[in-house]
Amino acid sequence: MATPRKAGIPLSVMKVLDPRQLKPDSTETEGILTVFDEAVVKLEITRLIPRIIGSLERFARMLGPEITSSLLELQKLSVEIQDLLTSPGDEERRRAVEQHLKCSLRNTLRLFLANPLLYHGLKYEVWVRQSPADVFIKAFKEFRDFTLERLLTSPDEEKEKIQFMEDISLRIEKNTETISALQAELEAAIQTRDEEINIKDKKIENLKSSMENLTKECKADIQQITKEGEKQQKEDEKASQDMCARLEQDVLRLRAQFKALVLEHRASELVLRKKKCKTERETEKWVQKYDTDMAEKQATYEEVEAVYNEEKAQLALLMEKHALLLQEYTEIEEERRMLKEKAEEAAREAARRNDAATYIQAFWKGYLVRSIYKSKLKKGKGKGRGKK
Repeated sequence: MATPRKAGIPLSVMKVLDPRQLKPDSTETEGILTVFDEAVVKLEITRLIPRIIGSLERFARMLGPEITSSLLELQKLSVEIQDLLTSPGDEERRRAVEQHLKCSLRNTLRLFLANPLLYHGLKYEVWVRQSPADVFIKAFKEFRDFTLERLLTSPDEEKEKIQFMEDISLRIEKNTETISALQAELEAAIQTRDEEINIKDKKIENLKSSMENLTKECKADIQQITKEGEKQQKEDEKASQDMCARLEQDVLRLRAQFKALVLEHRASELVLRKKKCKTERETEKWVQKYDTDMAEKQATYEEVEAVYNEEKAQLALLMEKHALLLQEYTEIEEERRMLKEKAEEAAREAARRNDAATYIQAFWKGYLVRSIYKSKLKKGKGKGRGKK
């Protein structure tokens, strides 16, 4: 959500006063900000690197082999350059190691920048104490915001800012005069309060004198009460002595009971100690038996798991073969169905042909019979006429 604009403050001045509202308006500005942001990230990573190297075994899996080897090389070069600084002599070698150290650091930073999720995760995993580097990073971020402000502030906005600051100065002067007047009123109120306090102090003094007189009057009563208290104290002391004698007798009796109970409890403790030792031995025996059984079961489990993995691999091969066979079976079934349909069609065609042949043969036989019968009839009629 956008931050609401304060009444009386121009929008351009709000942008200057609140860097969050400043946004790049050109490619050059974005490029400059990108350089600043990358520099901030590099500084923060450089601040984390010594702590990461100190716990490299802990973060090795998160970092990966490439970054881990780069950090090991960086650590080695750091130790070497420290040795060269403590024992100066070979200036050329020191410069070569420094150059190599710079190249290694740049390579390490490049690897971290290539994986921003890793950098953000390490920010919350690695704890680093406050150091001068934090002050430098904070100052660099402020310099980045100041540069952004200067890049995005136009001459008109600068004039508005100056005018706004002058207005603020006038308001401060007016507020100062108001504060001075209020301070004068406050001093007057304090003086009035002091006068009231003096009046109350006088009343307190009068009350104190009255209390002193009351104390003198109560002394006689206090002496009488003291005499009665001493008499009561003597009676209470006598009753207390009688009670102490009874309590001493009770203590002696309870001590005797305590000794008897101690002896009884020691005997019970001895029995319980024996039971405890026996239980511990049995427990140790059962633990050993449990460990042995678990070792055997673990070995059996590993064997079963190996057999399971092997059978699983065989099952996968069989499933593949089954899929191929199923496909072939489907093709064969389809071929069989087509052959069956063709055979049925051929049988139907043969039956039709047989029916047609039978019909033709019957028709032909009928025709022959009729022909023969007609010829016989004709011959019979001719013989009959001749006889007449």
